[in-house]
Amino acid sequence: MDGRVCKLLTEEEIKNLIHQNLKKEDYAGKRILVIIPDHTRSGPTGLFFKTISEELSLIAKKLDFIIALGTHPPLKEEKINKLLGISAKERRTKYKNIELFNHCWDDPSNLQTIGKITHSDMKRISGGLMNEEIPVQINKRVFEYDRIIISGPVFPHEVVGFSGGYKYLFPGIAGPEIIHRFHWLGALITNIKINGVKNTPVREVVNKSASFIKIPIKMLCYVIKEGRVHGLYIGGKESWSRAADLSEKLNIEYKKRKFHTVLAVAPPMYEDLWTAGKCMYKLEPVVEDGGRLIIYAPHIKEVSFTHGKYLFQIGYHTRDYFLKQMDKFRDIPGGILAHSTHVKGIGTYVNNREVPRINVILATGIPKQKCKEINLDYMDPFKINVEDYANREDEGILLVRKAGEVLYRRR
Repeated sequence: MDGRVCKLLTEEEIKNLIHQNLKKEDYAGKRILVIIPDHTRSGPTGLFFKTISEELSLIAKKLDFIIALGTHPPLKEEKINKLLGISAKERRTKYKNIELFNHCWDDPSNLQTIGKITHSDMKRISGGLMNEEIPVQINKRVFEYDRIIISGPVFPHEVVGFSGGYKYLFPGIAGPEIIHRFHWLGALITNIKINGVKNTPVREVVNKSASFIKIPIKMLCYVIKEGRVHGLYIGGKESWSRAADLSEKLNIEYKKRKFHTVLAVAPPMYEDLWTAGKCMYKLEPVVEDGGRLIIYAPHIKEVSFTHGKYLFQIGYHTRDYFLKQMDKFRDIPGGILAHSTHVKGIGTYVNNREVPRINVILATGIPKQKCKEINLDYMDPFKINVEDYANREDEGILLVRKAGEVLYRRR
């Protein structure tokens, strides 16, 4: 399907496209696993779940879904039902033969090694930034199926360049080593240089990892703007590429200037700073040197449900802070270091003095003392009137009412 910048797709059009492209002869009698995003990604996940189920459940030998959590916490049944737009009763009746799985990234019994990225490959792909062998592990459940379908949105992304496609495999349902190493590679390149770029070294690592999977894969890659589907591309790897091209047009907003103050309102789908960090990733390029970015999220009370222990151990720092002291942080997983540097932003570390380019401030439910412990500044969210920041771009103040998915750049 050719996505058009101004063409909204109706539910009926989406259903028809799926019907036309999931051909019965390809799936009849097959065991099918569908990989879908969790609740931290916008889009009509429920519509795609229901439509795929209607198309394939009666002809497939087995049809199941797995949530590509990466290292996010597993979803309880109530949250899964909400994600899929179904009731508990529907799950027990209409969808009773469909199993719904959470990915467990940190349980070795759930993982299978399928290959390795060699020293020479990593050195070549990374341009010399990394030179190590990386085992590639994936949820072994995929090998119980004859076909894989990946269904999810494509947005600009701080680590890979654009999300979606094979990224739902790696890190979506991957093991810890490949997750941590390629996230660290993204951090070495920096968010500023990688976010919103289609062909990146990290994407090459993801594609290389996916090449070890010999099960046929079909992608349903869609592009979202303001909660609506503007393009749906179905097929192989080229489907992701075309979706990324459309996302570049729809999900990158250009500004005439940089701003000394940015108030980034984190939507409720971000439940901890680990996910709300996307507010910083998407807005870092339009904050001027010495400026401040405020992550406004009174509902967030946790730094990270999964990785909080590590983050309180190391705090939030620039890339160079870690690079010049790597012996001190060698035992910290690369994905944790990457998140830390992405939230803090680029900066320098010279003569034991760290100077971030901008100041990141938390206006969340995380107390002031805890913010201090993790090396981030604090503002009381209940003393902030969001409207005080509205319509002041000429003064150097930018308000983003739903931050985290649209990338902002200076024109």
